[in-house]
This record gives sequence, C-alpha cells and structure tokens, in this order.
Amino acid sequence: MFSLEGKTALLTGSARGLGLQMALGLARQKARVVLNGRNASAVDEAVATIRAEGGLAEGLVFDVSEPEGVRQAMLELERSFGAPHILVNNVGIRDRRGMFEFEHADLQRMLDVNLIAPFMLCREAAERMIQRGEGGRIINVTSIAGPIAGAGDAAYTAAKGGLAALTRALAAELGRHRITVNGVAPGFFATETNASVAANEGVQRMLQRRTSLGRWGQPAEIAGAVAFLASDAASYVTGEIIAVDGGYLAHF
Repeated sequence: MFSLEGKTALLTGSARGLGLQMALGLARQKARVVLNGRNASAVDEAVATIRAEGGLAEGLVFDVSEPEGVRQAMLELERSFGAPHILVNNVGIRDRRGMFEFEHADLQRMLDVNLIAPFMLCREAAERMIQRGEGGRIINVTSIAGPIAGAGDAAYTAAKGGLAALTRALAAELGRHRITVNGVAPGFFATETNASVAANEGVQRMLQRRTSLGRWGQPAEIAGAVAFLASDAASYVTGEIIAVDGGYLAHF
C-alpha cells in the first residue's frame, strides 16, 4: 500500500534537515529521490547518505527562486528519469522581524521563495504529470504558522498561509488529472538549524506546556506523513494540510 517502487520524487531543499528526512522516508519506500539544494557539496553528501542505506538517489542543484534555473532543472530531470511522479516543495526561508522593519525587497524575497517558487514548481511538475497521463502527487511543506500567528512574524505567516491556500486551489484544479495536492505543516522540530533554540530551557518548558506530547519533534518524525501522502494509500486525499506538530494546534 505504501510502496513507491518505480516512482521518481523531486524534493526541494533536501540536502539537510527536514527535507533530507523526507527524502530518506521516500527512499525507504523504494522511490528514486532527486535531492535539491544550492550547494553542490551538500547535495552530494545527502545523496551519499541515502545511497549508503541502499536507496536510489540523485542530486539536482538549482535555486528555486530563479525561474530559468527551475525550468532547466525540470528539463534535465525529465531527460534523465522522465516526468516526476512526486513533487515535495520543502524549500523555505524565515525572517523573524516586525512588519515595520521590512522593506519591499525583503518582503518580496520571502514571497518569492516561500510562495511563488512553489507555485512555479507545481506548474512545471503538473504539466509533465498531465502529459504522462498517470496522475501524480504534489506535497507542499507549509507551517503551523499558517493557521496561527504571533507578533513579529507577519511576512512568513502570510507566505505560509498563502501556500496552504495554494495547496487547496491546486487540489481543485488538478484533481481531474488524478493529481493530488496536499500539505504537511511542521511544528517545532529539533533540526540542526534550531539547535540553539532546542537547547533553550524556556522553549522546552513552553513545549511541555503547549503541546499534547510535551516535547520537540525529532526530524525523522516528519517522514511518515510525507510518505503517506506520496503513496497509493492517500489516493483519495487531496486539498488537506496534515499538521505534524505534536498536538500544538490541538492543545489549548
């Protein structure tokens, strides 16, 4: 039911952190994973990590915010492996500042990477999925910062909320082509990027109080939701956002 054997999955921002864990999860279900990042050496290292487990992995270096780079990367992917069966839009940037501290260019950069780039990648992938005629899976990595908000984070919250709305809109548009479009909204994960915050006792106490499970998420715990949505087990699931947050949104 969950096997992805014979499927090709492109995951953006997958050289480390949650993206790499998602790629590992798909590779363990026998998908060929195509890892993306801007740093070639980091991508190569991630590819080696998956291959060391016996997984099928390739690297594709490009910047998701550069339209021509995206187009060329998709052409290269198609030439090498055919149209992707699965697209995971994981790349995102965070800039925690108040609204009065943002210049126009800063806001544009947040929207370019977190919202416009996923839109363009969805379009590129969906066009090829439609031409192949076998359906497909698109998974957008949103955030619990979409449905909830805090002070000093308006730009990121707006971008991720927009990505959740885009997920629903594309589910409506692409369903007739047997392409499902869903999202995964991570909560607080103890990635290497969050190492200093994860060590903060005040944050730990907040999560003990604020989440149902009372702890940080471990990076590998994101993989199951993505593997499920990519698989045939989720063939009748579309337009949904699955929160992987230890009960943060559910906990009063």
